[in-house]
Amino acid sequence: MQAPTSRSAAATRDPAPTKLKRIVAASMAGTVVEWYEFFLYATAASLVFGAYFFPPTGSPLDGIIAAFITYAVGFIARPLGGIVFGQIGDRFGRKPTLQATIIIVGVATFLMGCLPGFATVGFWAPAMLVTLRFIQGFAVGGEWGGAVLLVAEQSPNRSRGFWTSWPQAAVPVGNLLATLVLLVTSWLMTPEAFLDWGWRIAFWLSAVIVLVGFYIRTHVEEAPIFLEAKAQVEAEQAVSYGVVEVLRRYPVGVLQAMGVRFAENIVYYIVVSFSIVYLKVVHEYDTSQLLLALLIAHFVHFLVIPQAGRLADRWGRRPVHLAGAILAATWAFFAFPLFDTLNPVLIVVAVTIGLCFHALMYAPQPSVMAEMFPTRMRYSGVSLGAQVTAILAGSLAPILATQWLRDTGSWLPIAIYIVVACIITGVTVLTLRETKGISLRDIDDADAAKHAPVAHAASVR
Repeated sequence: MQAPTSRSAAATRDPAPTKLKRIVAASMAGTVVEWYEFFLYATAASLVFGAYFFPPTGSPLDGIIAAFITYAVGFIARPLGGIVFGQIGDRFGRKPTLQATIIIVGVATFLMGCLPGFATVGFWAPAMLVTLRFIQGFAVGGEWGGAVLLVAEQSPNRSRGFWTSWPQAAVPVGNLLATLVLLVTSWLMTPEAFLDWGWRIAFWLSAVIVLVGFYIRTHVEEAPIFLEAKAQVEAEQAVSYGVVEVLRRYPVGVLQAMGVRFAENIVYYIVVSFSIVYLKVVHEYDTSQLLLALLIAHFVHFLVIPQAGRLADRWGRRPVHLAGAILAATWAFFAFPLFDTLNPVLIVVAVTIGLCFHALMYAPQPSVMAEMFPTRMRYSGVSLGAQVTAILAGSLAPILATQWLRDTGSWLPIAIYIVVACIITGVTVLTLRETKGISLRDIDDADAAKHAPVAHAASVR
């Protein structure tokens, strides 16, 4: 019975700090690129796409709702991307999968910047936008799981929460870059020029960022634990990876992963996307001031996420995530009154606090999900749990919020919506077992013992 002990001991040895930092940098580089492009669409949908790609109806909210529906197409595509790239990533490796996703999303985003508007080609404009949005979402669906697992599978057991929070911190960096480019172009151009062609610059710039991210990702190696699991599957001629196997063996784990992500995903898109709509439509707030507020909030968000990851290693995954859900449930009740003051400082404070609450849920998420599944099916399990939730949460949140604002003229339904989401996530977190400091090799051994007890006993002997 010494085999599991020796494997666990090997897993606790820290990799070389330089190598681990290089892995984190590679994970972050691609994630910055892909989320720059994904959230660029979200911001542009709030500010530009409603008027540019859709016919006028007399209400600015109608165009925004239509733009958010095309935005939701990316979320619908993400589970499909998670399934396809999860299968590829579990079979062939995290590295080639991540190289493919970054190229696909880059090409789709660049082409978005080349599209004609509704005034030029009519309904072909939104049709082409939806097609590219689907391709973009498909690629992003395979990105997140691979990026966080590239780090999780090579992190020390005692600090996995901290190291895996860095790919999460890359998300606000990508959003920050997208906001910065849009902010600069909106400052340098008239509103008419920005709406006509200025917004395209941010989409075209993605080509440069993609090349940088792809280059960095070519200089990383697969985790030893993945290579061992891959070799074992090939030796046994087993097909014990992929979505079907995950759903058969770990249905509860997939549901828990979805519940853990539910409130986090909704809160983020309400804070980042719907706040723009509320301030722009209800109060006709200046676009540049809105983007500046988001720029500051994204920077603070980037700083807070790794510290929340440290707390998840020190206090545990459950208490940190639960604290985030409880605090996020209160956000709307003070944030929207602060928005109504139209005070720039208070608006920045409201958005920043919302993202800080979000960070407490977002930072522990990769370690929580990675510690739910064995290596040979981890990519599929993590991607499926995360990306299916995106349809039910992130894609619908700005659409529902904008529709409720249109129907009632009040932010109260949005506040209640956030509270319900936080209750769902809070209850899910309470069902989790605490996995702080656990060895991923022990998870693999437990899986082998549970699902192949005879073979496992023979291998131990």
